[in-house]
Amino acid sequence: MAKKTVATLQTGGGKIHTKVVKMVKNEKGSYSFREEIVHNDKVKEWFANK
Repeated sequence: MAKKTVATLQTGGGKIHTKVVKMVKNEKGSYSFREEIVHNDKVKEWFANK
C-alpha cells in the first residue's frame, strides 16, 4: 500500500498534496494515529476538525 501511494505522489501532481498525521484519543484513554493525504490548501481545516 505504501509503495503505491509514494509512486502516485511522485508522478506529477504529488507536490500539491501533503501526508498529515494526527494523534486521536480513544475512549479508553490511549492514543492512536490518524493518517491521510490531503490537498495543501486544506491542511489547516483537516487539523481543525475533530
